[in-house]
Order: sequence, then structure tokens, then C-alpha cells
Amino acid sequence: MKVIVAGAGYAGTLAANRLAKKAPGAEITVVNPRPDFVERVRLHQQLAGTGRAATPLAKMLRDGIRTRQATVEKIGDGCVVLDGGESLDFDYLVLAVGSTLSPLPGTVPVGTWEGAERARAALAALPADGAVTVVGAGPTGIETAAEVAHARSGLTVRLVGRDFAASLSAKARARVRTGLERLNVTVLDDTVTEVRDDGEVLLGSGGRHASDLVLWAVIGGVPDLAARSGLEVDERGRALVDEYLRSTGDPRIVVAGDCAAVPGSRMSCQTAEPQGTHAADTVARMIQGRPLKPYSVDYVATCISLGRRDGVIQPSHRDDSPRRRFLAGRAAALTKEGVVRSARFSARTGIGATGLPGSK
Repeated sequence: MKVIVAGAGYAGTLAANRLAKKAPGAEITVVNPRPDFVERVRLHQQLAGTGRAATPLAKMLRDGIRTRQATVEKIGDGCVVLDGGESLDFDYLVLAVGSTLSPLPGTVPVGTWEGAERARAALAALPADGAVTVVGAGPTGIETAAEVAHARSGLTVRLVGRDFAASLSAKARARVRTGLERLNVTVLDDTVTEVRDDGEVLLGSGGRHASDLVLWAVIGGVPDLAARSGLEVDERGRALVDEYLRSTGDPRIVVAGDCAAVPGSRMSCQTAEPQGTHAADTVARMIQGRPLKPYSVDYVATCISLGRRDGVIQPSHRDDSPRRRFLAGRAAALTKEGVVRSARFSARTGIGATGLPGSK
């Protein structure tokens, strides 16, 4: 039985490792455009030089799992076409190609490995008194601005975006803002409309400021692979799935992570790993002819780091709405680090993740 896993992020890596245990007779091939597993929730550390986000897939995947360094260009009837023109047949496919960014011209995207590496090089080249603008006021933007300010205290760092820390409670949002202020990060409730060649940043309010480096921290959407392949997709291009995470257009295809149109889900490793777990179980059950079990969304918390010594942990209800209490400070930073390590452990071992807190 041939199984292809397209994508080796949190969802794909966990699914491949778990499936190797659940269906030991399956021939599993992981197709990924790079040779590494990238901890996307560590990319802000990668670019700031405070941590490493990549591990070779050879160290992350169980023995017997094959890898192909390539990009899936199209999904056909029981086969995938790679960017080099080669076709690989499958009996089942786990589609876990993640999400994409659509950066404004003149900015460097920080949500991909390649973008983070570009940002790291650009940041290292800045003078001690340089200026950095981070676009996006969600967890990715907040963590990026905080990490840069923590690593390079002499820089002028601005965070620009609407709906600041929107997933948190009002008090937790205020605490995040206080943490950024302690790091001398200026928060602007605004939008960036243009970045000029001379580094001038134009704002939607009519304001402007000079910046040596502009980092884009807004998730733009998902790859168009599903739509390009004729699968049924929603208005955002995510593959429509049934209650078992199977594509509504082809039950041989199981979808997990950012590219799956699961009602009530958000883009995070807290979504990707439980879905990767369920995707592997669904494929194993189909191979073995066993009854399928429906997937249910179950969130626990949102975790935001503010440099290496501060953070905020916002517990949530199952539907991802914030609870009243939250954890902050050094204890929250240590908790976030533990969560990130646990996410990597789950991906490497294939041990089921049913609600790991995390952000993207």
C-alpha cells in the first residue's frame, strides 16, 4: 500500500511517523521542497539569531520512511506530479502543504524558512542604531518584534498592524503590550500601504517613517495546489474535507493543517498536530478496513513569547475563545519553550497530539 505525504511541517511529519507505526506494511514517501523539518514557531528566533529552527528530515522521520526533495505540482487520479515532471503513484495521500505569505513589495516575509534566512542576513547587516518595522499584529508579528528587540536592544523596532493580539483577552492583550514596551517596541494600530525604495514606510493613516528593514509577518493564504488539482476548495483555497478529514472530492486524499478547510480551526501548530494525528489514524483505518472516527477541534491555549525571558500564555475554551485568567512573565516564557519542544517531540515520534498550545 503506497502512501504519499505532501509536506513535512508539523502535520505532515507527525502523520508520516504515526502512520509508520499504525500501518507498518505501508510504503510511505514524504515529499518536501527542502531537506529539513522547520519549526515554524521558532522562525522568529532563527532570524534574530537566538535559536535554530531547522532539523534534517533524516533525524525526524522513522526508519523506512522514504523522502523526496521536491514540490508537488499537481495531484492527479491516484498520482502526484513533481516539479521535475516525475509522477508518483499513491493509494492514499496526506495533503499537508501548509500556508503561504503574500508580502508587500519591499518587505521580507518571516513565516517561511527562506524568508527568515533573508531576514537574518539583513538584520545582521544593520548598524547598531538601525530601524526595523514588523508588519502584522498577530502572534507571528508580536514574537518577531519582541525577539528582534531582545536580541538587538539598540535598534528602533516598530510593530504595525490592526487587531493587536486579537485572540487574547483584553487583560492579556494589555500585558503583551506592556511586555513590548519594556523591550522598547513601539506599537502602531495602523496598516502599511507602501515601502519605498529609500526605506520610507507609508501608513494607511497618512503617517510615514524611515526603516532600514521591513519584515512581513502576515499569513497570506495557502498554496493553490488543491485548487490547481481540481479538488473542492473554499474561498481561501483550502481543501474541503468531510468529518474524517478526507477530501470531499477524493476520499483517498486526507488533508491536515493550514491547507484543510476545517470549520472553527486556525493556522497554528496546535491545529496542525492534532490534524496530522487524525489524518494518520484515518489512513491507517482505511488501509485496515476499520470504521473511521470523526475529527473534532479542541484548543487549549495561545502562547506568545516576548523575547527569551517574558511571555503570555492565554488559556482558551475548546472553541478557542479566551478564558479570563492568563499566565505571564518568566514562567510563561518557560512554558512556551516547553510547548515548542513538545510539539517537535510529537512530530518526531508520531505520538498523538490532541491540543498542544502554540502559535504561528
